[in-house]
Amino acid sequence: MLWIGLLLLLVMICVAYALSLMELSGRHRRPALPALGEVANFTLMNQDGRVVTLADLSNHVWVADIIFTRCAGSCPIMSGQMKSLQDALPANSPVRLVTLTTDPDFDTPPVLKKYSERFSADPGRWMFLTGTKEEIGKLAGDSLKLSAVPVKPEDRQNAADLFIHSTIFVVVDKQARLRGVFETEGNGVEWTNVQPQIVATVQRLESD
Repeated sequence: MLWIGLLLLLVMICVAYALSLMELSGRHRRPALPALGEVANFTLMNQDGRVVTLADLSNHVWVADIIFTRCAGSCPIMSGQMKSLQDALPANSPVRLVTLTTDPDFDTPPVLKKYSERFSADPGRWMFLTGTKEEIGKLAGDSLKLSAVPVKPEDRQNAADLFIHSTIFVVVDKQARLRGVFETEGNGVEWTNVQPQIVATVQRLESD
């Protein structure tokens, strides 16, 4: 009986070891997230009128998008999606959410503050940034690959038809490298499928 017990114990140890190797191997087989570029330093202002630079996001994973508050189309939808992302992450999560405006002449800090309250944005986790057109253009276009193009007055369909802009969310890692790009609208795109992918990417970068 003693030898049988020892044999069973040995088998259990071997099975546990094999399972742990399989799990470790599975982790190692995960494809690496590509580094799509580096985010250059910037100086902008948040909805509370505080200056924000890249250093304020140092050692944080963050998710960014671009909108403008007078937008009546995709912007409210995107901000609602960002709100759902805020709710999906733990309240004590170090992840930051960043929304840029492509309309800085109108979207001053007080305007952004009112807009942020519309979506119950946590100011400690979700910042709305404005500044000069040049600085926003550098951060959005050059670093984050977020595009925004003014609509010519003669081509506008209504008073709020001011810009054509990206409807993507991008994920930046703790070393200020662009690591993920996620389309939030379009044919076949369902936010219920996109949000878990963003959350998984964020959590993976948090653990790295």
